[in-house]
Amino acid sequence: MNELALKDLLYKLADDQLILGHRNSEWTGFGPILEEDIAFSSMAQDKLGHSLAFYTLLHELGEAEPDTVAFTRNAEQFHNSQLVELPNGEYDFSLIRHFLYDNAEIIRFEMLSQSGYEPIAKVATKLKGEVKYHVLHANTWIKNLGASTEEAILRLQASLNEALPYALGMFEKSKYEQELIEAGVYAGEEAVKAEWLNRIQTVLAKTELKLPALESIEPVLGGRYGVHTEHLQPLLSEMSEVFDIDPTAEW
Repeated sequence: MNELALKDLLYKLADDQLILGHRNSEWTGFGPILEEDIAFSSMAQDKLGHSLAFYTLLHELGEAEPDTVAFTRNAEQFHNSQLVELPNGEYDFSLIRHFLYDNAEIIRFEMLSQSGYEPIAKVATKLKGEVKYHVLHANTWIKNLGASTEEAILRLQASLNEALPYALGMFEKSKYEQELIEAGVYAGEEAVKAEWLNRIQTVLAKTELKLPALESIEPVLGGRYGVHTEHLQPLLSEMSEVFDIDPTAEW
């Protein structure tokens, strides 16, 4: 199997988890209720752990140590989708992003647990149980709030409309897409997207929320290959602040 193709896949998995983990951690101490403060903090910790698992696989393929990879690259060297780097905004936007992202991520992990590349399959099998609870949390809140007050429904709908073009960017195809599919490493982005649409529409059907017509939406692409918003570099600088003080420190 072409190592460049494997690295391409692993970097997007790891970078998504790292960046969204840090965005979720920003809710610590600021959640709308204590339960949500704890929930987003817990999910943030999980996602940072997931990123470490994938950076470790990259290290085994010859890339730098996980801390070096996570904390010394600039924005244009990151492979995360633009969805995960957007500021949290109000809780309704973070909740919609959580719903859209984690429903895609559980599908990736389910598919990767069947991967022909055993190291990825082992990691995905181990981690998908944690993501299952993230999805349960997101779906429960979307169903509850999406069928509640007029204000809640209007705010969630506005956030869904705003986030969807970025969410579609999660499925940006790899340069090695066909090679990964043919090698049995990964089912591919179109397969993930199709199942994702089925699952999120099933949840939304239990609410007053409506999925905008996809044919009228232009996906926000480029994040997988270094094209990012103005928000990513400041986040990276904040994330690496302690590491930059003494990169050789043992913690």
